[in-house]
Amino acid sequence: MDSRRRDVLKAGGGLGIWSVLAAAGIVTPAQAQDARNVAAFEATTLDDALRALGAGNAAESGAIRIGAPDVAEDGRAVALSVASDIPRTEQIVILIEENPYKVAASFRLSGAMAPSIQTRVKMARSTRVHVLVKADGRLFAARREVTVTVGGCGT
Repeated sequence: MDSRRRDVLKAGGGLGIWSVLAAAGIVTPAQAQDARNVAAFEATTLDDALRALGAGNAAESGAIRIGAPDVAEDGRAVALSVASDIPRTEQIVILIEENPYKVAASFRLSGAMAPSIQTRVKMARSTRVHVLVKADGRLFAARREVTVTVGGCGT
């Protein structure tokens, strides 16, 4: 995807959603500005993304379940599910190691939500999917290898 197109889509989509929420009084303009970790979403190396997320000391956890196909036929839309059995899960972040931009998605969860998400992500090639879970102020991590037969995004 052309990086300028990606920038326009990110800015337009993000501004539209946050503008509606701010106009409705659901969030303040300051909350809308702080909601997105720009450095993490624009990181082009896994180390930079983890550093931006403050995940240098994330503990490995078997309480994070990553559902993904062993072999994804089309990298343009790979189905992923993540569930956390860690009490007080606040956030789930999905990182794709071999994608041009490492952070694929970030979900903030309220206490009323089940710590489980389902989404589709683009994957450039076969790689590890990393998941970070923030729970009770601590970070936990899990990984899973996914083989992609046809890549879904360019560099």
